[in-house]
Amino acid sequence: MALTYSVMTALGSKAPSFTLPVANPDVDDAGGDVRSLDDYAGSDALVVVFTCNHCPFAVHVEDALLEVARRYQARGVHFVAISSNDATQYPEDSLPNMTWRARQKAYPFPYLYDESQEIAKTYGAVCTPDFFVYDKNRLLAYRGRFDETRPGMGAAHGGDLSKALDELLGSGSVSIDQVASMGCNIKWK
Repeated sequence: MALTYSVMTALGSKAPSFTLPVANPDVDDAGGDVRSLDDYAGSDALVVVFTCNHCPFAVHVEDALLEVARRYQARGVHFVAISSNDATQYPEDSLPNMTWRARQKAYPFPYLYDESQEIAKTYGAVCTPDFFVYDKNRLLAYRGRFDETRPGMGAAHGGDLSKALDELLGSGSVSIDQVASMGCNIKWK
């Protein structure tokens, strides 16, 4: 595992478009076997998290992320998770294993597969987990860490992401310090 810090994409950047296969198509009412950015046009905020099944950093935040997502979905925030890892070298991150994981953990949001890795590159995602929060106009309002915890350093709670979402929903902007996320590097082809 190569410890990697997220690239701090410029705030105010427009959310890049995506259309990707979904591992858990029954999770929402969007329908079909793919999800696109346009499916979330009506949400007050959109959280895009690049993650995977095997990275210890992604696994560390997974349960807390599911709790945070459930809490904020009730407030008009949509979440999508995207795995961009090379499944040939890391079969744990294949679409069938993503489907199994999403069902096992009852993901409350779509888990998408970026097989070409083009979406990760377009977003500037480099590690897992890597968080991007977009406002209702799909402009980047927050990018960075979930919270200050790390594997073996206490339970994840999502404090940074939650504060950013509270500010975004309350005032329309995020003023908290934004600290780079850290985790395993995306497994590039």
